[in-house]
Amino acid sequence: MGVSIIDIAQTLKDAKHKTKAKDARESDVTVQLIYAFNGTGKTRLSREFKSLVPQKSEGNTELELSEVVGKNYLYYNAFTEDLFYWDNDLENDAEPKLKIHPNSFTKWIFEKQGQDRNIISNFQYYTDEKLTPHFNEEYSIKDKNGNNATVGAFTEITFSYERGNDEISDNIKISKGEESNFVWCVFYSLLEQIIDVLNVAEPSDRETDQFDQLEYVFIDDPVSSLDDNRLIELAVNLAQLIKSSQSDLKFIITTHNPLFYNVLHNEFKKNTFKKYFLKKYEDGEYELVTQRNDSPFSYHLFLKTEIEKAIETDQLKKYHFNFLRNILERTSTFLGYDNWGELLTKITEGNPEPYITRIVNISSHSKHSGDEVAELSDDDKRVLKYLLKGLKEKYHFK
Repeated sequence: MGVSIIDIAQTLKDAKHKTKAKDARESDVTVQLIYAFNGTGKTRLSREFKSLVPQKSEGNTELELSEVVGKNYLYYNAFTEDLFYWDNDLENDAEPKLKIHPNSFTKWIFEKQGQDRNIISNFQYYTDEKLTPHFNEEYSIKDKNGNNATVGAFTEITFSYERGNDEISDNIKISKGEESNFVWCVFYSLLEQIIDVLNVAEPSDRETDQFDQLEYVFIDDPVSSLDDNRLIELAVNLAQLIKSSQSDLKFIITTHNPLFYNVLHNEFKKNTFKKYFLKKYEDGEYELVTQRNDSPFSYHLFLKTEIEKAIETDQLKKYHFNFLRNILERTSTFLGYDNWGELLTKITEGNPEPYITRIVNISSHSKHSGDEVAELSDDDKRVLKYLLKGLKEKYHFK
């Protein structure tokens, strides 16, 4: 039934759209959107896709933040963050710095394009307007051998936080979620510049030829640590940016976030858009399921169906509590409740027993992959079945 991840990558690369013309000509698909659960293999898919992209110049075919000259593949995934690393300088108790591997991209995007202000603005918009990144200027230091060494401009970032009453906390280390957000803002600024450059139809008129060979942009799970409102705005902004592209660039976006998927689904309605659900089977093979074009992906209903299947086959796992909590969160937001816990009170017709709230919280916040497949106790299964049944009956889920 399934195929290999390489086959899935090939399907994405070969994607065509049949026109409605009488000759039924085929055209390239501009945007492909893929939903997949965490751990399915989205990042691996981006790597396999890269290996299928024909090389048009010497050197690597991938275009990372670390290289921007003469490449035809740009991607954002978990490994992109590895290009940024913390120097905590614990020995000297100095300020922590987020460092960037210096490359031709940083010189172009920061020094020539002056994108540092846009990156800061985007970062503050999606996190906190009081949290401010600071890029370094060029300076000299002594290396380990006592020799003078130059630290290039825009290779280090420190962060400060304004707490009010003129109180400022300098040299703070931001959270992992904030760091991911910052890296995304750098990538997004690069993507804006690329699209703007390539929108100039005549290559000889472009301000740079660095992106002339770029064909594909693969975006794997942008920032998922945002609240729903910010995530919606990020999705809308990304969609608008992609739709502004007038070149032959093709985009592939993968995500495990149902809200991000749904917003993008509704933003892209042209014939050059395809959407999928990537399934992984127990034998390690995959299936790329095409989603219907005439309706958005009803994720909460899909999750409900998945839980029901697991109940029928006695295959309930801890991650099914994640599914249930997701349904509770979406339903509570839709009904205007402050938090999903209020739904538990409605479902249980009073105050839910502490065990119910506790098991939903613990089981839906597993931090280790081993927890995601752990077996449930009979009591846990009973709670999950009870809550799903109450949710369906109280709010008339079909």
